Parts: sequence; structure tokens; C-alpha cells
Amino acid sequence: MDRRKFIALVSSGVAATQRASAFSLPTLGEAKVSAAFKPRKRQGPPNVVLMICDDLGFGDLGCYGSKLPTPNLDRMASEGMRFTRFNAGHPICSASRAALLTGRYGLRSGTTGAFGPKDTGGTSLDETLLSNLFHARGYKIKAIGKWHLGSTPQYLPTSRGFDSFYGVPYSVDMYPMPLMRDTTVLEAEADRKLLTPRYTDEAVKFIDESGATPFFMYLGFSYPHDRAVASERFHGKTEFGDVGDAIAEIDWSAGEILRAVERKGIESDTLVLFTSDHGPWYQGCPGMLRGRKASTFEGGFRVPLIARWPETIAPGKVVEESCSNLDILPSLAAMCGLKLPEKPLDGVDISTLFSGGKTIESKPRIYFAAMGNHGLDVHCIRKGDWKLRVAQGVGGEIYTNDRTTAAKESAWLQNPELYNLALDPAESYDVARFHPEIVAELKRDLEELMPSFPANVVDAYEKLKLKLGNISTPPGASPRPNTAPKA
Repeated sequence: MDRRKFIALVSSGVAATQRASAFSLPTLGEAKVSAAFKPRKRQGPPNVVLMICDDLGFGDLGCYGSKLPTPNLDRMASEGMRFTRFNAGHPICSASRAALLTGRYGLRSGTTGAFGPKDTGGTSLDETLLSNLFHARGYKIKAIGKWHLGSTPQYLPTSRGFDSFYGVPYSVDMYPMPLMRDTTVLEAEADRKLLTPRYTDEAVKFIDESGATPFFMYLGFSYPHDRAVASERFHGKTEFGDVGDAIAEIDWSAGEILRAVERKGIESDTLVLFTSDHGPWYQGCPGMLRGRKASTFEGGFRVPLIARWPETIAPGKVVEESCSNLDILPSLAAMCGLKLPEKPLDGVDISTLFSGGKTIESKPRIYFAAMGNHGLDVHCIRKGDWKLRVAQGVGGEIYTNDRTTAAKESAWLQNPELYNLALDPAESYDVARFHPEIVAELKRDLEELMPSFPANVVDAYEKLKLKLGNISTPPGASPRPNTAPKA
């Protein structure tokens, strides 16, 4: 289909030749599928496959500038859409995944960092997850791979709207790490080398067995999180070490999933998304961005997002608008006719971008620090091209190591730093003194947003503002404690 026909089709909302479906969706008040997102063959909403990696960096894929061999994801980008300014909602695992699945900052749901094997809690049970919305819409829904939003039965996927679950409850650096089906432990200690191929087999089987009922499949890869490993088939094959091998195996997995969709003949009925939960940790590539996982520099937040939906998403499109994984829930709600949660969302509907539009709502975004003070500290606020840094870890954040004590403290910058991310994505040039009006605007936005958070987050914010760094600290440096004599 050429571009002219595509634009005419999207703007009119007229689907191509459709085939009848035996599946009937329940009525959900005002929930409707946007006219621009009706599948080309089947009546009703599309299938959705959402893949999310653990610690994959912005620069780790070939289509984002890497020399790593990622032919399947590169093909997915060439046949679909690639986002260049897409951020995670948080630079640590659980809080980022909570943002993705709720459309709300993880700190609103008690998800401030990464849950571990000893934690008995999880993402608040009064939060509505994306899976709950798909369940209410009548979808067949499955979670595969890493979960990390709570490991006790009431927090596992089958208690959060999913029909079934096959995977592990948290990260590969945590022990013990059971392989589970629903709430049953299949292996007390999962074979970490086999995780990606096992997830892939489960995903392909789910697609192969899908019928007329639309489905939502959430696949959380466990890699390339440290310590990254791959199966024997990929071990030592890339010349990029263990992390490169793990990424190559993820690329193979994505290719198997795309091929399963194609064999089934449901490409035009299926939206496939691929992203990461945040930036890379010790290894991996954040591209030309400053910072890594756990950092509030862009290297900790900016991640790939690739979207493929033949006959609806134009091939080869590159999206440069600033977006976030907070936006996934409201966007899928628009595309699939899901009823939105009752609680206010931090994400916005960016579905117009998928159909070739460019205008989205400009909404301020807060960057919470991952390390120190239980993950409650605010470091930055961003709106459009502008990012204002109001606080900084006193140990620095260029190569964050969460095992150092210094990085676990934050100080309020007496001279806040302003960066133009459109011109300076590496955050190398502070321009605050040239744009005092923008500094003032972003400060006002931050003050207006913070009271909407839980009391413990607001309290941490007020206390942080009193913990001043040294006024002589140069831009971009770790703020020294304020040792000036008191008046």
C-alpha cells in the first residue's frame, strides 16, 4: 500500500476487506476502538504483543546505531515504526514495569525500586493494570517471562488480570529464582541459560493456539540484565561478549514471534511492541547519552520502542516526539477500545503517532532517583525538549554503582541545571542562565505536581529541598555538602 492510500485509509477510518469474526466483545460503556485503528481483516480490536527487555540500552540494537547483529528487530523497525525519544517511567525494574502496566508513576503504587525474594508486598492491589483492562474487554491474555511486581500469590499475574503465567517472579541476579506456571513452581531454581528459548517456545505456542478471540501477550525478557547469559546456541557467537550474545538471542526470539504471527496470517490484526524497562547497567550501550541504569540522566531513562502493525503503521517511520512508557496504557486503550481506569493517569494517549499524526499533549514528566532514601527523591522534571535538574546524587551518576554509599544520597542544587534535549541529548551543556523563564516554568510545574503524590513522597520532596548542595558546585558535578558557615 502506498503512502497516499494509507493516509486516506487512516483518515477515513475505513478498514480494508474484513473477514467475519466469531468472537463478540462485551459492551463497556463508552469504550470504543478509534476509527484509525480498526484491523484490516477482522472486525473488532487488534491482538497486542508487548515485549519488554531487562536493562537493554538505547544504543544496543542495530536500528539504533549498534554494530550488534539484531536483524529481526531491525526488520521490525523497517516494517514499522521506531521511536527515538521514548523514556521509561523509572530507571529501576519494578517501578518502571509498574509505570508501564498502570500508566501511573510507580511511586503512586508503592513501587519505588525493585522487589526481591524476601519482599511480601508488590505493586498496590488497588491499582488497575493493563491486563485488567484487556480482561474486562474479553481478551485472552497471557504473561510470559520476568514479572517483578510481587512474588506472593496475590501479586502474581494470575491475580492481576492475566489468564495464565509462565516465567520467573523477579530478576536473574536474585536467588532463589523459581520457574513458575501460574502459581505452581516447576523448578525451584530455573536454568538461567534456557530462559529466553523457553519464553520463546511458550510465546509461539500461545500464538499458534490463538483462535478468533483477540489476545494480549506480555513477554518480559530476563536479559541482558547482569549477569547476562545465552543458551549454547548463541554463546560466544557475536564477538560482543555475554551481553551481546544475550541480546542476539532476544533478537532471535523476537523474530520467532513475528514469524509465528505471520504463519498464523494475523499480521494486519496484530500490533507488536518491543521496548526495555530502562537503560543498561554495567555493560550494554546507552548510545551517546549520559548515565546508565539507576541514573536520572537520559542514559538511565531513554530506551528503544519499536512498533509494527502492517497496513496500519506506515513502514520505516521514525518518531522524534518525547514519549514515555507511561503512555502505553492510555494509547492501547484508544487502539483497542479499553475502558480507562478510574484513577487519574500520568500517561497520555499517543495513539495518533501510530497512525502518522504528530501532535501529542505536552505533559511534564518527573524523574525519580532510584538510589537512596528508599527511591523517593526527585531529581528532574522534563517537558518537551527541556529538562530541569533540581537535585543530584552526591556520589555522581555517570557510571552508577548502587553498592557505593555516596550514590545513595541526594542534594538539592542551589543552581538548577537546564538542558535542551533536542540539541543536547547527552546533557553536556547547562543553559539555565540563558533561559530563566523556562527554569521558572518547570519549577512551577514541579511544585504543582508533587502534592498529587502519596504523603511519603511529598514529605521526602520537602526534606530534600532543605538538603542543599554547595552553591559553588559546577554544573554536571556531584554536589558537595554545603559547608559554608551559618549566618
